Amino acid sequence: MAQRILVYGVTGSGKTALAQRISARTGIPWHSVDDLTYEPGADWVNVSDEEQRRRIEAICAAEQWVLDTAYSSWLDIPLARAELVVGLDFPRFVSLFRLTRRTIARSLDGRRVCNGNRESFRHALSRDSIILWHFKSFSSKRRRIRAWASDRAAPEVVRLTSPRQVEDWLESFRPSARATAYT
Repeated sequence: MAQRILVYGVTGSGKTALAQRISARTGIPWHSVDDLTYEPGADWVNVSDEEQRRRIEAICAAEQWVLDTAYSSWLDIPLARAELVVGLDFPRFVSLFRLTRRTIARSLDGRRVCNGNRESFRHALSRDSIILWHFKSFSSKRRRIRAWASDRAAPEVVRLTSPRQVEDWLESFRPSARATAYT
C-alpha cells in the first residue's frame, strides 16, 4: 500500500475531504497544507515560501503522510517522495459549484479555516479571492494531473474525473492493497 499520498486537484474539488477520508481509512497521518501555509488567524497572511518549504520537507521526510494539496513553489518536495498521487480532475462546473457553495457557507457562519482564518464576502470579492484563484489555476492544475498520469517516471497516479469515481475508488482502496488506477 502507498504510504506517501498526495491528493491534488483543481480548487474546490474536495482535496481536503478526500485526504481526511484516506487518512481515516488507512491510519496514515493527514496534513492540512492550508494550515501550514497561512499564519494563524492573521487575515490570510501567507507563511514565507522558505518556511513553507521547511515545513513540507519535514513532513515529506517521514515514511507516512497524506497531503491535501501541493503549491507550485514547493511541489517538487512531495513529488520526489510520493508513492501515489490522487488527482481530482473534475469539470469546472462541479468544482466551481462546490467552491462557491463552500465559500458562501463559510462567509455566513464565520467558521475558522486555514489555520484560524475566516472567509468573508469581502475576501471572496477581493483580488485574493479563492473563486478568482479557481479561474486562474484551473487549466494548469488539470494539465499537470494529466501530464503526471501519462509520465512513467512520475509516481503512480489515480486520475478521478467525477465525485462518483472518487466514491468508487475510495471504496476499492484497501489499506492492504495497491491502489487501482481509474482514468
